[in-house]
Amino acid sequence: MLLAALYCLLWSFRTSTGHFPRACASSKSLMEKECCPPWRGDGSPCGQLSGRGACQDIVLSNAPLGPQFPFTGVDDRESWPSVFYNRTCQCFGNFMGFNCGNCRFGFWGPNCTEKRLLVRKNIFDLSVPEKNKFLAYLNLAKHTTSPDYVIPTGTYSQMNNGSNPKFNDINIYDLFVWMHYYVSRDTLLGGSQVWRDIDFAHEAPGFLPWHRLFLLLWEQEIQKLTGDENFTIPYWDWRDAKSCDICTDEYMGGRNPANPNLLSPASFFSSWQIICTRLEEYNSQQALCDGTPEGPLLRNPGNHDKARTPRLPSSADVEFCLSLTQYESDSMDKAANFSFRNTLEGFASPLTGIADASQSSMHNALHIYMNGTMSQVQGSANDPIFLLHHAFVDSIFEQWLRRHHPLQEVYPEANAPIGHNRESYMVPFIPLYRNGDFFISSRDLGYDYSNLQESDRDIFQDYIKPYLEQASRIWPWLMGAAVVGSVLTAVLGGLTSLLCHRHKRKQLLEEKQPLLMEKDYHSLLYQTHL
Repeated sequence: MLLAALYCLLWSFRTSTGHFPRACASSKSLMEKECCPPWRGDGSPCGQLSGRGACQDIVLSNAPLGPQFPFTGVDDRESWPSVFYNRTCQCFGNFMGFNCGNCRFGFWGPNCTEKRLLVRKNIFDLSVPEKNKFLAYLNLAKHTTSPDYVIPTGTYSQMNNGSNPKFNDINIYDLFVWMHYYVSRDTLLGGSQVWRDIDFAHEAPGFLPWHRLFLLLWEQEIQKLTGDENFTIPYWDWRDAKSCDICTDEYMGGRNPANPNLLSPASFFSSWQIICTRLEEYNSQQALCDGTPEGPLLRNPGNHDKARTPRLPSSADVEFCLSLTQYESDSMDKAANFSFRNTLEGFASPLTGIADASQSSMHNALHIYMNGTMSQVQGSANDPIFLLHHAFVDSIFEQWLRRHHPLQEVYPEANAPIGHNRESYMVPFIPLYRNGDFFISSRDLGYDYSNLQESDRDIFQDYIKPYLEQASRIWPWLMGAAVVGSVLTAVLGGLTSLLCHRHKRKQLLEEKQPLLMEKDYHSLLYQTHL
């Protein structure tokens, strides 16, 4: 009843932003290839009159790509977003958004001048009201249509190069499900042909920055939807877990006693409908997911392929990942060895760092373990556990960044799989963000993790505090030494002053004597130097 009441109360806060702006979904915008909507504050494109931004040409990276995708000009996601638009809003200063109407991550206020740092907490550390509020926010997002964004239901060519737009409305939660589908879907080659070895957000360097941005944008949407400017996504620390301890009706939904593949009817997640999971159907029809409901959320944790994923990740597995010094290596894909990214993603062993196609570990292990909707890449974001899981993965990424302090140049500039180079724009986000922009500390993006703050305190306790305590023990001796030193300095100063006074009197007497011969002068000069 409390959740229902909170949900009804929140319904009045409807608002949203997402990633194919409704204002840019017209045939005019598509044919002119321009997405520069007006900012509501002054009515000018990109808020230009207020100095927020300007409509500018998109500058694409020309860095060479890896060999994984052997085609050119067959996929709308290539050189994103140039198939759809070649002019977008470029925001200035701390402004951000498709019309520069938002604040850059880490800033707040009417003019985006207030800096702030939010903290993501372990879901089990949330108070009951905080936890209930989080669940209510999820349900509200699932039932609120985005007023600002739509999803394309056809490719650019199926829209007759923009003259016949094909877009659908979608709710806020499913907007992000659709984005995760779209970024990882197969390339449609015509007829019944597809290319499966392509993914703009997985199996390559952009995996961690892309999901970091995904979570930040999702968080921002909930803040705007609810008016709760301090909302953050909680994380699930799954290290050493023996079972899915968040799979209860109190949290993310328990098991249905009548059908283990479904959620308990006591959880409102059991009534959720999923989208974008019928991949073979889309491929055979050369079509895109259009957001049509496709059935209930499926989950059967623990009844998975144990030969592929024998167990959930351990603390030792995470520590091994963090010990790897290279962010990326070799081919920069799922065959990379000793790569932090590839090991954390789960394509390399967390025991050796060697790529192993027969195993799914770390991040991948959780997806396989859930044994349902979350186990299929394109549709996995349908399950709200996806958010908690990826928040914890991001916290591991953040630990690695703090431990190794890599320069942004460590992120590969060239020869990564398509869409994954440092300067590549991330699909399918509008406004535009580069992969390298999110290869920085989370603190520079306005958020932190409660467990990492505790780690910082542990460093203080383990390394700095003992020295301070030792200094406090010898402080009386230091003070005594300082006093003695002061007394000695005063005595020596007095003696020096007395000697100088006598020397001066002697010099006055000597000034009355005849001048020295030249030989005697050079002798005196040498002695003076000594």
